[in-house]
Amino acid sequence: MANIRNLDPSASPLDYYGSELRRLREEAKLSQDQLGDILFCTGSLVGQIETAKKLPTRQFSERLDAALMTGGLFTRLIGLVLKSQLPNWFQPYAEMEAKATYISTYQSQLVYGLLQTPAYARAVLGARTEADVEGKVAARMERQRILDRETPPLLWVVLSEAVLRQEIGGREVMREQLAHLLAMQEREWVKIQILPFKAGAHAGLPGSFTLLRFDDDPDLVYTEDFVRGHMTADAAAFREGSLRYDHLRAAALSVEESAALIARVMEEQYGDQPEPDGR
Repeated sequence: MANIRNLDPSASPLDYYGSELRRLREEAKLSQDQLGDILFCTGSLVGQIETAKKLPTRQFSERLDAALMTGGLFTRLIGLVLKSQLPNWFQPYAEMEAKATYISTYQSQLVYGLLQTPAYARAVLGARTEADVEGKVAARMERQRILDRETPPLLWVVLSEAVLRQEIGGREVMREQLAHLLAMQEREWVKIQILPFKAGAHAGLPGSFTLLRFDDDPDLVYTEDFVRGHMTADAAAFREGSLRYDHLRAAALSVEESAALIARVMEEQYGDQPEPDGR
């Protein structure tokens, strides 16, 4: 039986998406099952999305626009829907990250969100609770679309060697993640350096931080604690962050040496391990 739950379109982007889907489907005189057949999915899935119980994907949205000839309505809406899955306190940062022309970040424990694979992100976001983890992963992958723009931001990342060696999600997940870092390293606008253990005491000991630079907006420095993030345009704070970042880049391995270390850790720590008989 079709789900006829009433929605308040103003409640959230997901509710608005669902209400528009139902309205346009009914205008086209299609049942949920009929539309599902056109979209290569089940009518149940269509009903769950219409009632805001299931998060639509970008692929679903593109197929929906083609099926209902909406002029790209749902493809435009999906960005807002996925963005709404981010924590409220994080959304202002995500908006500024998307506007930045230069992103430089030091990460002491985790791969930076823009460089995470879905499996790695799933392991990170589900570490404390698995509630709505797929929606959180989808939102994180949506953030990464800025790197595929015609003119993407310059992304310069310094990772502690601990990021490579801390096994998150299992060996296969880590191997895929490190391979992804090597692949991203090949992009002209992405630079990755590794801060090795042998660097000893360094300017990043207080923790991870990110600097955002803009063409027309004040530069920002962003930090996080276990509760929420903190973003400021204070000039003194940004100057201190920039100085620390310069020291970290100087102490880190070169881009080429970093790629070699990533490849070595990927093979030695996460590669195929021999069986007890030596095979």
